[in-house]
Amino acid sequence: MQRTKWVERKFTFDFPEGWIFNIMERLQGTPVRIQEMVLSPDEDLANFKPGGKWSIKEHIGHLYDLEFLHDGRLDDFKEGKEILRAADMKNVLTEESHHNLSSLETLIDKFSKSRENFLIKLHSLDDSTLMRKSLHPRLQILMRPVDVAYFCAEHDDHHLASIRAILKGDGMIED
Repeated sequence: MQRTKWVERKFTFDFPEGWIFNIMERLQGTPVRIQEMVLSPDEDLANFKPGGKWSIKEHIGHLYDLEFLHDGRLDDFKEGKEILRAADMKNVLTEESHHNLSSLETLIDKFSKSRENFLIKLHSLDDSTLMRKSLHPRLQILMRPVDVAYFCAEHDDHHLASIRAILKGDGMIED
């Protein structure tokens, strides 16, 4: 079966705002899941770019890089913006960050701390802000903070699946 590319995914955000707590739990688990997955890879495997795609380190670094976008989107809700800030679909930050020069431990630590800060900010949103809707610029659908959290969790899982594929040596890798 062909793996669906991230940019081809479609989303329906029709679950209640009260799911935020379950989704936050999922988001909190991502750094732990990454750490468990990459306990034993050596540097060669962690830096390996199958088919010229991202390495394990680059996938982790990319998740760290995007924490600033997710965090900024929470600011967009707080400020009542009609349109959420756009992602850089060329992933320039990830491409230019040279994540392969960092250790797995450093990358996981940076991501963990950044994710913790995002979750603190998400948890601090008041009910009024949690009910706000803003347009996602690429998807062209209205999203609430709970939807942004879910979108973030799905994006995490997309990259965790890529990391696992590298570890298993199967061909379902995607940036």
